[in-house]
Amino acid sequence: MNQKVIGPLFAVGMEVGEAYNSMIEMILANPDLSTWKYVLTIEEDNIPPPDGLLKLYESMDKYDVVEGLYWTKGEGGQPMIYGDPLIKPLNFIPQMPQTETVQEANGLGMGFNLFKLDIFKNPQLPKPFFKTVQDYIPGQGARMYTQDLYFYENAGKLDYKFACDTRIKVGHYDANTDIVW
Repeated sequence: MNQKVIGPLFAVGMEVGEAYNSMIEMILANPDLSTWKYVLTIEEDNIPPPDGLLKLYESMDKYDVVEGLYWTKGEGGQPMIYGDPLIKPLNFIPQMPQTETVQEANGLGMGFNLFKLDIFKNPQLPKPFFKTVQDYIPGQGARMYTQDLYFYENAGKLDYKFACDTRIKVGHYDANTDIVW
């Protein structure tokens, strides 16, 4: 109530990293939207609860990005909470969710996330912000990133903090099986 809200904005038919980049760049280029404090991402196959946004907002004083808890699709799925910041070196090993809390992580999925917009205004954050990487570096091996973990690795190097609010249960719909995970 009594707050500006715009949306939804859609990116259709694009590679996922390019889609996120185009939306953020559009927001940053808009004289009004670029002054806003937060950006909420909701992917088309995610089903957040009615109070999800308010719960995400509760943690924005401590974290720069907070997501609702959801799992990858399919049998043996994993929670989209990647890497424990207390374990070095930096990793993106999936964490088991802690019960009904806000759980710090090195990376998250992007299906239902609240971002502080100022992250994207930091000139030290490399562009593109989101990038799907699949390459081979001779002498080092394969390097594979989804667009989300690419972003979180770069933003984490700048000391931004991320967490998953495990109180927020987000369904992840699989249209092929008609199952919500």
